[in-house]
Amino acid sequence: MPTKPSSDFKALFIDLYFAKTEEEVDKVIAKNLTLFVNKNWVPIGNNDSNYGIIENQQSNPIAAIVEKVTNSIDAILTKKCLENGIAPSDRKEAPKSMAEAIKLFFPEYKQWELPTFRRKQAEEIQILADGPPRNTSVIIYDNGEGQHPQDFDKTFLSLVRGNKNNIMFVQGKYNMGGSGAIVFCGKKGYQLIGSKKFNGKGKFGFTLVREHPFEKGEEDIKKNTWYEYLVIDGVIPAFDLEGELDLKLLNRKFKTGTIVKLYSYHFPPGYSGFAQDLNQSLNEFLFEPILPIYTIDKKERYPNNKVLEMDLFGLKRRLEEDSNYVDDMFSEIYTDEMIGEMKVACYVFKAKVGENDVKKTKENIRRFFFKNNMSVMFSVNGQAHGHYTSEFVTHQLKFNLLKDYLLIHVDCTKMKYEFRKKLFMASRDRLKGGEEVQYLRDFLGKKLRKSKLDDINKKRKESIGLDSEDTNELLKSFAKNLPKDSDLFKLLQNTLKLEEKKQENTKNDNPKVEKSKKEREPFSPKRFPSFFKLRNKSNGEKSVLSIPQSGEKVIKFDTDVENGYFDRIDEPGQLELAVVSIKRNEGNGGNQEGNEHELNHLLNIAKSSPNEGTIKVSLNPTNEMNVGDEIEIKITLTSPSGPFEEILLVQVKEKEIKPTEIPKQEDDLDNIGLPKLEKVKEENWSKLEEGGVSMNISTVMHPMGEGNKLDVIYINLDSSVYLRYKAKLKTEDQITIAEKRYLASIYFHTLFLYMITKKKNYKLQLNKEGQDEDKTVDEYLRDIFDSYYSDFLLNFGMEQLINSLED
Repeated sequence: MPTKPSSDFKALFIDLYFAKTEEEVDKVIAKNLTLFVNKNWVPIGNNDSNYGIIENQQSNPIAAIVEKVTNSIDAILTKKCLENGIAPSDRKEAPKSMAEAIKLFFPEYKQWELPTFRRKQAEEIQILADGPPRNTSVIIYDNGEGQHPQDFDKTFLSLVRGNKNNIMFVQGKYNMGGSGAIVFCGKKGYQLIGSKKFNGKGKFGFTLVREHPFEKGEEDIKKNTWYEYLVIDGVIPAFDLEGELDLKLLNRKFKTGTIVKLYSYHFPPGYSGFAQDLNQSLNEFLFEPILPIYTIDKKERYPNNKVLEMDLFGLKRRLEEDSNYVDDMFSEIYTDEMIGEMKVACYVFKAKVGENDVKKTKENIRRFFFKNNMSVMFSVNGQAHGHYTSEFVTHQLKFNLLKDYLLIHVDCTKMKYEFRKKLFMASRDRLKGGEEVQYLRDFLGKKLRKSKLDDINKKRKESIGLDSEDTNELLKSFAKNLPKDSDLFKLLQNTLKLEEKKQENTKNDNPKVEKSKKEREPFSPKRFPSFFKLRNKSNGEKSVLSIPQSGEKVIKFDTDVENGYFDRIDEPGQLELAVVSIKRNEGNGGNQEGNEHELNHLLNIAKSSPNEGTIKVSLNPTNEMNVGDEIEIKITLTSPSGPFEEILLVQVKEKEIKPTEIPKQEDDLDNIGLPKLEKVKEENWSKLEEGGVSMNISTVMHPMGEGNKLDVIYINLDSSVYLRYKAKLKTEDQITIAEKRYLASIYFHTLFLYMITKKKNYKLQLNKEGQDEDKTVDEYLRDIFDSYYSDFLLNFGMEQLINSLED
């Protein structure tokens, strides 16, 4: 077949590009059947067994789009590098990281914090919607490096070539991002790729990707199909592009770069506009992107939507700029000999915002910040590579009250490569299994349980305290003769908090009168620190800290800088630790000078962000340190006016031997700490709301646990269930008995359902809008009691139930 004229190829590209859905692509193909014959289709990666590689990439359609955006960011950085006359793979001249590349190629990057400058830069990467709302296609444009048509097979259409492996300042490595989204493109996998080199040389090339359709009898020969792309006469179709193409981009026409169209894309349920839903989702996956991006919808898709164009620059910026929903935030930097360095930032949301009740606030928080159920997200260079759901908050941290109000970001960029590579799949959308992942989970749980989160959780609990009902007699009357070796007794012991009953001292054995604590003056934070000093430091003496081998010590520093100093986007500060000198004991040979790198081998370090004028640093000797070793370290707090420094001498001493614990006597019923029974009336609802406990007329009870322990059961005396039941009664005695029955029924049924559910280790999930949402036992039981169960308990005692069955 003779080669088709270049002008005809341009018309073909335009027809394909403006096809809004895969059905319209079919029509374009039907008009050009002589071009789309089987011999003009080549397997991606030149491998007709590519089905498994492509199908086993991103499991989430949004994560697959993120990979496309990541490629666009890489393309723009690479273009800038080439424009500066630097070979991207040059180990001496090229940037060593994405952060270094931004500073070198975009010296004006700090202006992006201003909306006007940010939006202008965001036009370089655009994500546009096309097609009807229920059959949306996605267009991704970047003004990046671009590719010559003859190089498509080595770039866009290759698999696991590692063509970016020698470029240190880009995210992609294996060139798999270009194919991960194909599986979400309609029923036929249609994806259009068009590109022209940034320097304007060469032609504009394009191709169409699809899933290979089996012909009659072909499925009997091949086990799986494959994905393929269009060539004509063995080459990528191309045409001369001297001017520009009007591809309906925002504020520009296409001249060079790359444009990709994903037809009839499978979005998760509940996605509507690009400017809201997709923008929010991408902000989560791109927690702190190097470059800003635009998401653009069309008026004909959503005529009533007034916001059709929105730039995005990462969830971090949204969190730090959103004073309405974020109640508190802090960060800690951990240095561990196995992990390396990672920064962990925690964002705690308000339980109630404005005129919204707790339920509405919770819904808004989920929609704005947890659209993809990522309560703990792990990122590299600002892109999420894996996550935990809220299950981590309830099971690992045991902060049930913060389940829907805590977002944790773990920056893994500075982790040791050997450790980090064992955490994430090549698809960069989920964590692997294995020892390293479990080590990281346990490490985070241990550190965060001792962090500021513990204080925040306690304050939330204290904010909703009410007068408690004494429940000791309630249980004793039920379990007076319960055998201690019975399964029921063991179940009670294993599930409830066990507390030793201590005799109250009526006399004060300590003759010293406890001094009342001085009221602390209100903290007046400054934007930059004016001082930094070690707490309780003696004047003129060297500060010495002794740490047991394998032990840990926390030191505190006083300052006057604001809490967000280490985490704010504009002019952040740092706390730096460095070795001054090392003195080994005699068995290890004398003194030696240290360096900053060596500190990470000697001490595991946890640095907290400032909190009301206090900065905490935790130090733990590694296995490199022996008893008798001394290390002198310099702690520096940076500031524009000059750094503040403190010197500390750390000595390693013998391990502390813990005293042998005397086995406790077997607990009896008097020693079982029961969950509190909190009676709630309508006037208490607002107080509960402040702590995140939603209570209204349809709520019967709300259990609150801490990990596996049940702490309190709130029972609503103004629930519609109880009020309807009480309305049938006539005398005060009947009402009194009814209240006791109501409280006892709800309390004990909650107690035992909670214990049994925990004992059996049920994993609870609710499918909501196509996504599995983790639920705690607390939430599960609350829903059960709100759904007719309590009505049944009140109206059908065992005697009535048996009688009704006999009838």
